[in-house]
Amino acid sequence: MSTERPPTPPEDRDSDPLETREWIEALDALIAEEGKDRATFLLRRLLQHARVRRVPLPSVLATPYVNTIGLAEQPPFQGNLELESRISALVRWNALAMVVRANRSSGELGGHIASYASAADLFEVGFNHFFRAGPAGDIVYFQPHSAPGVYARAFLEGRLEAENLDRYRRETGGGGLSSYPHPWLMPDFWQFPTGSMGLGPLFAIFQARFMRYLANRGLADTAGRKVWAFVGDGEMDEPESLAGLALAARERLDNLVLVVNCNLQRLDGPVRGNGSIIQELEGLFAGAGWNVLKVLWGGDWDPLFARDVNQLLLKRLHETVDGEFQTYAATDGRFNREQFFNKYPELQQLIAGMSDADIDRLRRGGHDPVKVYSAYWHAARHAGQPTVILAQTKKGYGMGTAGQGRMTTHQQKKLDDEALIAFRDRFSLPLTDAQVEGCEYHRPRANSPRCSTCTRGARSSAATCRSAARRPRRSDARRGAFAKFLEAAGKRDVDHDRLRAHAGRLLRDPASAGASCRSSPTRRAPSVWRTSSGRSASIRRSASSTSRRITTSCSTTARRATARSWRKASPRQARCPRGSPRRRATARTACRCCRSTPSTRCSASSASAT
Repeated sequence: MSTERPPTPPEDRDSDPLETREWIEALDALIAEEGKDRATFLLRRLLQHARVRRVPLPSVLATPYVNTIGLAEQPPFQGNLELESRISALVRWNALAMVVRANRSSGELGGHIASYASAADLFEVGFNHFFRAGPAGDIVYFQPHSAPGVYARAFLEGRLEAENLDRYRRETGGGGLSSYPHPWLMPDFWQFPTGSMGLGPLFAIFQARFMRYLANRGLADTAGRKVWAFVGDGEMDEPESLAGLALAARERLDNLVLVVNCNLQRLDGPVRGNGSIIQELEGLFAGAGWNVLKVLWGGDWDPLFARDVNQLLLKRLHETVDGEFQTYAATDGRFNREQFFNKYPELQQLIAGMSDADIDRLRRGGHDPVKVYSAYWHAARHAGQPTVILAQTKKGYGMGTAGQGRMTTHQQKKLDDEALIAFRDRFSLPLTDAQVEGCEYHRPRANSPRCSTCTRGARSSAATCRSAARRPRRSDARRGAFAKFLEAAGKRDVDHDRLRAHAGRLLRDPASAGASCRSSPTRRAPSVWRTSSGRSASIRRSASSTSRRITTSCSTTARRATARSWRKASPRQARCPRGSPRRRATARTACRCCRSTPSTRCSASSASAT
C-alpha cells in the first residue's frame, strides 16, 4: 500500500511554526512561574477578547483522544495485580460458561456474553478496591446485560452455587437467576432494577440527589457514600440516560460516578460508525457541567505517546472513526500494523521494534486495571461536580475470532470447543480440555488466595451487589409531637387548620424529623397544601439547595411588605368583626378566629384594620 502522506487540511497548516513555538513556550513559562490558575485566567480573557473581535473559536468541549489522567497524576495501584487478574479471568470464564450451558440446554433462553467481557475490568476494580458494603455503604447500578458477570463473581465468593448458575433465566420453582437486575425477583441480591435501557443512569442521578437531600435535612449521614452507575455507550442514546445531566451538575452531586462502557457497539451495530461516540459524550457531559475522565488507552500505549514528539499518533487517532476502531478490534496485529500504523512513515518508525504479537497486545484503557483504578481514585476524590468516566473497551474482549469486536457478538450465545479452548489459553485458566468442552464452572478451594481475596472483597469493599440493610423500623407513633396530635384527635374532629399546625410541630420536633423523611413535606406534599395552609410549615423548613441563596423570591418580598403595612395600620386592641380579640399581628402571630397571618390576611381582618 502507498505510504505517501496526504495533504494537510488548511486548518492544520502552520504558516509560522516559529511564532507558534514561542506562544507555547510562553504558556509553559507562565505555568511554571505563576501556576495553572493564572494560565486559566489569561486563557479565559483571551477567549473573551477573541469573541469581541469576532474571531471564530474552535470547540473547547472535546479534549484530545488520549487519557485524561497523565502518568504524573496516576496514583500507585493498591493491590496484587497478578492475583486480581487471575480472579478476573475466573469470573470471565464462569460468566461465559453459564450462558453457554444455558443455551446448550435450550436455544430460547438467550443471555449475553460480550457485554460483560468488555466491562469485566471496570467491575472488578470497583469490587476489589472501591465499592463499600453495608447499610452505610455505596449504591451500585449495574449495566443490565452484564448481569452474568455479577452472578459469576457471587459464585466465586460462595454466595451462589452451581445449581443457581444452572438455572440462569429459569426462575420458576425458585433458585433461578433473573435475566437482569431485578429486586422483586431476587430481593436478597439486587439493590435496584436497571433495565429497561436508560433507567440506570437516570435512577442513579436522582438517588444521588436524594442522598444529598437527606444529608442537608439532617435526616441521614450520607457524606461518605457514593452512587456508582454502569451504562453502555449505546444506552446513552436513550432519552432517559441524558435527561438528568444538567440537574446533577446544578446540584453539584460529587457523590455520583457514572461509568460509560464505550465498546463502540450497540445491540445491532456500531454506536457511531462514522463518528466518535466518546468525543460526542465528552462534549455533552462537559457542556452540562460534569467532570469528564477519559480512559482510552492502556499502559502499553504510554511509551508510544512518549516517543511521539510530533503528535502523529494523536493525529492518526483523531482521523480514525469508530467503525474503523471496531475493525481493528476484530483483527490481528498484522492487520493493525498495515492499516493503522503504516499510514505515515513516522508511525512506522514509532513501532519498528514491535512484533505483530506486541501490537495485538496493545490494550484499550477499559481493559487495563491500573488505568481504571487511577480513574476511580480521582473520581472518588473529586469535589463539586459529578464525574463521568468514559472507558474505551472491546466488545467481546477475549473471545478472539469467535466474537471480539464483531457486529454479531452481542447476540452470541454459544461458542464451539475450539473457541472455548482459545479463551482458556488467552486467560491462562487452570482447566483441562475436557472441562473446557463440558463448560464446567471453576471455583478455587476455600483456603486458596484467589477465593480468600474474593471473600475478603465481598466483606470489605462491597463486592456484594445486594443491600445489606434491612427495612427500617417504623418509628413509635405514640411519642413526641405525634402523641399530642393523637390526644387532640380523640377529643374533637381534626380540621384542616389543626392538621397544618400539627405538621408544623412535626417539622420542629427533632425526634419526628429525624425518624423519617416523610416528616418534611416541603417536597413531598401536594402543591395545593404547600401554597395554602402548609405555607408556614414550608417557610420554616425551606427547600434543600446546594448553592448559597442569592435571590429573594417575590412571595418573600410581598409577605414582608404586607407584614409592615399590617403592623402600621392595625391598633393593638383592634377586634375582628367576627367578635374574637386579635393580638397585634407579626410574622408569627395569626388571627385567632380565621388563622390568617400577615401574608394571608382574611377580608374580615382587612376591614377591621382599616
